[in-house]
Order: sequence, then C-alpha cells, then structure tokens
Amino acid sequence: MSIILNILEALVMAVCLPLSGWRLLHYFQLESYQLPGFFRSVRRNAQKALLPGAIAGAVCVLFVLTGVPDLLRLVVFAAMAALLFLQAKKEKLKKPFVVTERVKRLIAMHAATAFVVSAVVGAVSQPLRWALPALEALLIALAAVCAQPIEKHINQQFVDDAKKRLEANPNLIRIGITGSYGKTSTKFLLRDILSVKYSVLATPSSFNTTMGVTRVIREQLMPSHQVFIAEMGARHVGDIKELVDLVHPTVGLLTSVGPQHLDTFGTIELIKNTKYELIDGLPENGTAILARDGAICEELYARCPLKNKYMPGDLMKASDMEWGPFGTRFTLTDIETGESARCQTRLLGEHSIANLLLCCTAARTLGMTPAEIAEGVKRCQPVEHRLELLSGGGGVSIIDDAFNANPVGAQAALRVLEGFPGRRIIITPGMVELGGEEAEFNRRFGEQMARSVDVAILVGKKHVQPIVDGLTAAGFPQENIHVVSSLDESTKVLHAMMRAGDVVLYENDLPDNYSE
Repeated sequence: MSIILNILEALVMAVCLPLSGWRLLHYFQLESYQLPGFFRSVRRNAQKALLPGAIAGAVCVLFVLTGVPDLLRLVVFAAMAALLFLQAKKEKLKKPFVVTERVKRLIAMHAATAFVVSAVVGAVSQPLRWALPALEALLIALAAVCAQPIEKHINQQFVDDAKKRLEANPNLIRIGITGSYGKTSTKFLLRDILSVKYSVLATPSSFNTTMGVTRVIREQLMPSHQVFIAEMGARHVGDIKELVDLVHPTVGLLTSVGPQHLDTFGTIELIKNTKYELIDGLPENGTAILARDGAICEELYARCPLKNKYMPGDLMKASDMEWGPFGTRFTLTDIETGESARCQTRLLGEHSIANLLLCCTAARTLGMTPAEIAEGVKRCQPVEHRLELLSGGGGVSIIDDAFNANPVGAQAALRVLEGFPGRRIIITPGMVELGGEEAEFNRRFGEQMARSVDVAILVGKKHVQPIVDGLTAAGFPQENIHVVSSLDESTKVLHAMMRAGDVVLYENDLPDNYSE
C-alpha cells in the first residue's frame, strides 16, 4: 500500500469518524464528559450507539476484501458518515447537543487521534483499519484521555479567575446548597426570599458543577451583589469539596440525602459523606442548616461541630398548613420572638414547604423578619418541571414534575396528587440512575402508585416492567395500566381518555441517553 494512499485514507477517517459518531459525542456531553458514565450510556443504548458504525465499517471491510477500488470505498464511507451525521442532527432531543468550545477541542483531538490510529493500523492491515468505525466509542474515549491535560489547564485558569472575582468582594455572603434532591428548587426559593432585603445572584437552572459555577461567577457576579447562592451537585466523591474550595461558603444548606446517582456512588454511605463535604467545609463561625428528615440529615446534624447549626423548627416553624389547586397556605412563626406572618405560595406538597422552611430559617439567620420572609414567600414560584401546577385546558389540572424522579420525590409527588379531587392520572417512565437497586425502587414505586392514582400511563416498554409488577402486586386494575413506547404515544393515550376534572401528574422524563 502506498504511503500517499495510507495518508489519504487516514485523513478521510479523521474527518468522517467525528461525523459518524455525533450521537456518541452527545452521550459524552450528557454524562458531563465522564468516561464511566459515557460507557454506561453506550451499553444502555448499544444498538443505537454502535450498530451504525459497525455497519459502515463492515461495508468498507467487504469492499477491501472484494477488491472494490479505493476511491469508491472512500466516497461510500464519506457518504455513510454524512448520512449518520444528518440523522443524528435531525433527531428530536430533550437536551440538544451543544457544540461548546470544549466540544470543539474534543472533536479536533478526536480527528487527530483517529488520523494517527488509522495511519498506524492501515500500514499493517487494510481490513483492520476499516473496522475502526465499529470502535468509535473507544476512539472518543482515547481522544478524551489525550485532551484531559489541556482541559485541566484551561479549567484551572477559569477557576483561578473566578476565585479572584470572589475575593474582590470580601463582604459578599456566600451560600452553598446541596442535597440528593430539592437543591435547585431550594436555591430559587432562597433567592426569591432573600431578594426582599438583599441584592442576590444565584446560579441559574441546574448549574451545579465546578465549571458551571465558575462560569456564573466570571460572567454574572457584580460588585453590587450582596449574596451569592451556589448550587453544588455531585456525581462522584470529592465533587462538593471542589466546589467548596471554589466558593468558600459561610452558610450551607443540606436539603436531603438519599439514593440518587447510586450508579456512580455505589453506596448511600459515599453519598452521605460527599454531601457532608459542604458542611465540613464551612468556617468555624459559619452557619449550617440541615433538613429535618428523621434520618441521614439528622445524623449529619449531630456530627456537625458548628455552634451555629439549625434545622427547620429551631428558629422558624410553619403551622395551620393547607394546600390544594390554589397552592399552599401556612403561618410562619419566629420561635424566639413569637412574631408571625401568614404565607401563601404556589408551591405544592409537604416536601416543598419543608424546603421553603429551610430557606426561611436561612433568611432568619441573615436578619430577616417574618413579615419580610412572608413577602419573599409570596414571590416564590415553582421551578419549571418540579411539581409545577399548570392548566391543561378543559377543566384538567397538570402537575409537571418531569425534571427527574427519585424515591423520596416520587412519593412526595404521589402525596400531592392524592390531595386533588377528580380522576388521578400519572404519566411516567419511572426512575433511573439508581444502580443495581433501580428495578426494586421502581417496583416499590408501582406499589405506591397503586394507592394514589386511577390510571397509569407508563413510558418505555422495557424499563417500566418493574413498575407494572408493583402495580399488579398491589391489585391495580390491569385495564387502567397503559404501557407505551414514547412520550408522544402517551399524549395520544391521554387525549383519548381525558375529561374535565382530571388531574395529570408527569413524573420524570428520561434523558436522551436513557431513551429506548
């Protein structure tokens, strides 16, 4: 084989592999550029992720073995790569693939490593070279490993700049919020309450990684801000500590500890210790506020050595609570002064009010009165897709809890649903990211669902079988169980049965790397 032909084919491979592997690159982004999660996504979606590349490679290997001219082989491979790219681009996605600067660097590294691997392998064996498209996931992983030192250097520069911006405002009140669930909702509730008295910046949406928080600090933090609230997420041990080292919070809120991201943590004990990294990172004069959950948070509260540590009910309490289609009403009382104020919010459910009471406690430690806090509570709105009460038209109520689902949150959503009159319908694909216990959690979810709903529409025929088993074991009528393949199909089933007075709960929505 001539050197020129070898280089030409390696160049074609370098250009075409990133195109044919566009869906795989998206999976890598969805998994926060973490290789273990990426390979789990590839395994879950093996047919969609690997089969197109395998077919393209097999066709080219067949061309080599049957003596098809080199130029024709290159043209056919380029055409197949372009077709796979266009198919991936047209795919309807819940979270689109964003070609960030990091993705551009990864694609460039992918092209470079593909060129080198293709040239080396091609010099030894032409059939083996054309089998490389079937190994696209491994080639992306190789590119990610090669790019890691570059990414680490760039990220450190951004982090150092963010630290300087924080240090330039020594009077800034820095608040960290973490938890297995409820942290995003709590962050926005606290922002709305504190904004009555302070100029507040909170990280937007679910920006809760080191680089996400760094970006917010560098692009949005102004000298006029008095409070900065950082949501702190974790999929691995040490993630929270890294965020604490960046933000150096003086106030820490822990909303919950439970079986979320068990696929990456492995055990509840590791989750517990990782969430405690926020409390452990507070200064001696810092303030820790932990959920009163009767379980792990109270255990961590007992572990906390800080003088200023509180749980809901220590400083502020909620009483005379009522909820329904109007939202929730309650009386907020300052336990030390006895001062109280009547509060009303569009939030639904006891766990939402528990998160709200965490925020009221934090506001109290920052000098706010019950009247000021009540004004802030009135401003609070449900976070999008988190127990958000909507009108479905025609007398139908919609409870949108589609952001994610976990065992505690799912139970809370079912309790909210129970408080509504009329026929209760749930649409759900169940829960994910629960490791080896996922099937058991979903089976229990089905059992709990049987006590709370009248009709169950389950999305994803393979994934929801444990829910069906739980519903069946609890004696739920089989004719009221509808298993469908997609969210679009669930909408058709719903519209065919929907009538005035119904309330529909959307519980969870599978990300793109979990679609069947």
